[in-house]
Amino acid sequence: MSGTVLGAKPTDSPDQVSAIMGSDFAENSLDDYSMWRDYGLVEFFWARESPDHPWEGHHFTLQVHRLSYGSSSVVNKSIREQYGRFGRHLRFDELQRLLANRGVRLEDVPDVNAPAFTLHWQPASQVSVMALREREWGRSLRLGKDLVGDVHRISSSMTAEQVAGSRARYGGQDG
Repeated sequence: MSGTVLGAKPTDSPDQVSAIMGSDFAENSLDDYSMWRDYGLVEFFWARESPDHPWEGHHFTLQVHRLSYGSSSVVNKSIREQYGRFGRHLRFDELQRLLANRGVRLEDVPDVNAPAFTLHWQPASQVSVMALREREWGRSLRLGKDLVGDVHRISSSMTAEQVAGSRARYGGQDG
């Protein structure tokens, strides 16, 4: 886990990310102080102090659950060219096994979304992984066909301070 997407860091500017990911994205903003670009599977987020200030990279999220929709357009062309086709599901236990084979361990982190989701963290890369652990009250999860045990999302960056805060707040929950 590198904490990057094709070398794009969560702190990169919108132009730097687009130079790597390409120009096929949807740009979203709720106000003049935050913005995100949706590249399909990957979203990058930025914030700024005021409209006069430059955008500062905040984080990215791989919306892995979107793979279950079955559309080939979910995976950005740049990612598809680098990694090929993606399956419709990424099983958390498989990801954890592959990482362990490379000497990379994930720590469990208690989370507000437990027990429906579990949260895991890789300290060196500051990457978090959220996995679906049970259906929420029989709720259908939009268009996808997420399965219990699937990776829901992968995000960077999650700092040690955020992990400590989550452990202090939700430490009594299964995570």
